Amino acid sequence: MRTVTTTRQNKVARLLQKELGELLQKRGREFLGNKLTTVTVVRISPDLSVAKVYLSIFPVSKGEDPLEQINSHSATIRYEIGRKVRNQLRIIPEFIYFLDDSLDYIDNIDHLLKE
Repeated sequence: MRTVTTTRQNKVARLLQKELGELLQKRGREFLGNKLTTVTVVRISPDLSVAKVYLSIFPVSKGEDPLEQINSHSATIRYEIGRKVRNQLRIIPEFIYFLDDSLDYIDNIDHLLKE
C-alpha cells in the first residue's frame, strides 16, 4: 500500500527538516556531543501530529546509542522547534527519531559487488 502525501504534508515536512537541521547544527553538541548530525528525511502523518525524523549521525561508536541521547533531549528539541514555527503551525508534532542507515546499506552493496 502506497501512502499519498498531500502538498501540506510536504511543506510541513520540509519546514521541520530545515528547522531541525538548523537546531542540530547550532546546538547539536548539547544533544550528541562532537558528532556530525544530518536530518535526511522528515515524514509527517496526515493529521500533522507525528513526525518521523531520520537522522544520519557520524561517527557512531560501538555500544553507543545516539537515539537514546537524542530521545533524552526530545522535549527540549520540540520546545525549540515550537518557538520557531509557532506562527506557521497550529500543532507542533511529536518527533520520533530513526537512524538513517542508507549510507551503510550503500557501502554494503558496493562491498558485495566488488567481491
